[in-house]
Amino acid sequence: MLLSLALAAYASAIIGANLLVATFGPSITPINAFVLIGLDLALRDWLHLRLSPWRMALLILTTGGVSYLLNPTAGAIAVASATSFIIAALADWWVFAKLQGSWQRRANISNVCGAGVDSLLFPTLAFGVLMPEIVLAQFAAKTFGGALWTWGLHHVGKRN
Repeated sequence: MLLSLALAAYASAIIGANLLVATFGPSITPINAFVLIGLDLALRDWLHLRLSPWRMALLILTTGGVSYLLNPTAGAIAVASATSFIIAALADWWVFAKLQGSWQRRANISNVCGAGVDSLLFPTLAFGVLMPEIVLAQFAAKTFGGALWTWGLHHVGKRN
């Protein structure tokens, strides 16, 4: 039950973020980054312990495809999202797997890596130009949002 809820939240966060960017453009990305992508980063590490890498990649590709189907004008956004999420997920996964210590420590450190990769790739691929202000704002928002969501998931996990 909890795994199904986490999968639905993960997919909804990515799809929602893609549709918001397609609707409002680059200016919404820092808010998306804090709320929705921060959740994605935290859930990615939580799911890392429960899904195989292939299932995670399939989840990422599927949510990109659903984003496209819901709003075909979001095509470039969905493709950029899937591409950057796969590369960021691999970087996050590698760092998370190499680290020792608590889940929360490993998640926060790997989230910094995943946030950095995603923050650089997504807006550059989605909008075709490097936007340093957007990249930096997204990185800060994803890092802090991811830390907040990781803290929340850690405390929810302690109760269950």
